Amino acid sequence: MIRLGFRMVLESRPEIEVVGEADDGDTAIEMLGSVEADVVLMDVRMPRMSGVEATRRIRARDDAPRVLILTTFDLDEYAYDALQAGASGFLLKDTPLEEIAAAIAHVHAGDAVVAPSTTRRLLDHFTRSRPPALGHEGRLSELTPREHEVLRLVARGLSNAEIAGVLVLTEGTVKIHVGRILAKLGLRDRVQAVVLAYESGLVEAGGH
Repeated sequence: MIRLGFRMVLESRPEIEVVGEADDGDTAIEMLGSVEADVVLMDVRMPRMSGVEATRRIRARDDAPRVLILTTFDLDEYAYDALQAGASGFLLKDTPLEEIAAAIAHVHAGDAVVAPSTTRRLLDHFTRSRPPALGHEGRLSELTPREHEVLRLVARGLSNAEIAGVLVLTEGTVKIHVGRILAKLGLRDRVQAVVLAYESGLVEAGGH
């Protein structure tokens, strides 16, 4: 019923075309073999194959669609794992449909949905019990002091415009810094940058 509701609302929007729906991860992966999609709206908990594993397999494909994760629970370790598996964002199922449609547009444009407080709480909650991952220090040493500052602010969930205000830079300059950070660290998008910042200990739980 929830999936039907999403479909009806999204199909009513001229900028979105719903090309298919599946009731579990196996079916979703099979369907993507014959249907071209730009964004997959993925439930994190499903029968047979979880949304985490489905996301991992989808993102491993060439020209893979981006994945936006939906979950019922605000603090859901599965959603955190889905971000690590390559998802571009995380939203609660009770998020207003206007916001979900906007998130789909952001993800389609190549952005990552990392600003909502639910995502920050998720990262804070599950990195408290996870020690800093080994091996990140050498990668982070490739960043300039300014890039370290930008990465910390990205990890706190700030947009490029907000980072520009904090650091007194133009938004274009911030975009350049973010692009260089992703390139130097071999990261796909801002979500991976946030996860790395927390796991490396560059940003601690609470965003400090």
